[in-house]
Amino acid sequence: MTTADRDGFDEFVAARSAALSRTAYLLTGDHHLAQDLLQAALMQAVKHWRRIHTSPEAYVRRAMYHQNISWWRRRRITETSLLSYDGAVPAPDTDLRLTLDQALARLTPKQRTVLVLRFYEDLTEVETARALGLSTSTVKSTTRQSLARLRTLAPELAELIGADA
Repeated sequence: MTTADRDGFDEFVAARSAALSRTAYLLTGDHHLAQDLLQAALMQAVKHWRRIHTSPEAYVRRAMYHQNISWWRRRRITETSLLSYDGAVPAPDTDLRLTLDQALARLTPKQRTVLVLRFYEDLTEVETARALGLSTSTVKSTTRQSLARLRTLAPELAELIGADA
């Protein structure tokens, strides 16, 4: 890797790591796993920097999605304890955020990932399907099932989720 390539990579990481870290947390539900997920994706990105330097964020996000899928296939699903929070200053909607975090933690990793891509990353159904290697109909049905499960797990989120979403 040339010095210019290294500088470009370092600039990318400095500029986008906070946003990528938030997505990684939403995908995993765990701060430590999120750090590992982002680190793994960035390791892949640095190896392919010459090829991806024009759109590295898309590459890193896709790498995170795929790595997260690989992880769910290899490990048993466990709930994340609220004790894993790092003590950050709570946001004004702390109760709502904690309720949502608890409900998301009880979804399957696939359901959680689809919801993160659709509603946090604001990807279309087609883009989500492409990113996860699923069919569009699978994304649609998983989204519908996930939202129904959230309504059951946390009825207080009904206004946030919407009645017909």
